[in-house]
Amino acid sequence: MDAPATVARWSEATGLDLAQLGTTATADEIKDTAVTQPLIVVAALLSYQQLLAALDGGPAALALAGGPTAGHSVGELAAAAVAESLSADAAVELAAVRGREMAAACALADTGMSAVLGGDPEQVLSRLAELGLDPANQNATGQVVAAGPLEALQRLAAEPPERARVISLAVAGAFHTRFMAPAEDALRRYADKLDFADPSRPLLSNADGVEVTAGAELRDRLVAQVTLPVRWDLCMAGLAERGVTAAVELAPAGTLSGLIKREMRGTPLGKATLPLKSPDDLDSVVGLLAEHTGGTS
Repeated sequence: MDAPATVARWSEATGLDLAQLGTTATADEIKDTAVTQPLIVVAALLSYQQLLAALDGGPAALALAGGPTAGHSVGELAAAAVAESLSADAAVELAAVRGREMAAACALADTGMSAVLGGDPEQVLSRLAELGLDPANQNATGQVVAAGPLEALQRLAAEPPERARVISLAVAGAFHTRFMAPAEDALRRYADKLDFADPSRPLLSNADGVEVTAGAELRDRLVAQVTLPVRWDLCMAGLAERGVTAAVELAPAGTLSGLIKREMRGTPLGKATLPLKSPDDLDSVVGLLAEHTGGTS
């Protein structure tokens, strides 16, 4: 892949200067949901292509190409491209539409998100329901993201579940909840125009951790995803059930690999998961995959 030419093509398609936004832009310039989402997908796909090039067609490359893949929230669009269900170009363009429409939906109501760390899981979910909040992300044991009206989030922070602490997140609104319904409708109209092939490798849906085998089903899930909770906990469980022994988190990386290491502590997967944050990480990732050619993600 000619990265500069590819980024230039994606910039033209999305109407965003992705090269500038992904390199020299300030934090304020990229915090807009309409910018953040396509940037995430671009970073993931570029890093995947660089990883394939570094593996140079060897046994580890074959194992990587056949192993399961999964993505968290907008990262699932990159996973769909990695699984060859959607072209990279289409994934980036869909991410741009998704970002714009979710940003527009955020402007319709005063909503937000807060991380709830610790506490009894049932008590946490019960408290959210009591306040009219949604568990937008269930990322791991003891890590739930609540989403909904700001007033309800303030009440949650003032009176959190027992043994839990609440951290407000700097996001534009209540992603993965009913408040994103306008974005879901717009995304469906756009996604219906795209060609989705059946995935060429196992792709675990972040809605429930179940493998999606049909392109049409994946399209429906990617659209519905914006109003449904992300169950990354179930994705991690699905990877473990499949006997995956090593995982690589594509750029921008760090959060998901950290969750796997903590949640799967003491297991082969928990010990052999690496983030691919920059070209400096390629050697260590290639070395990891060379040692685990039987199961990679």
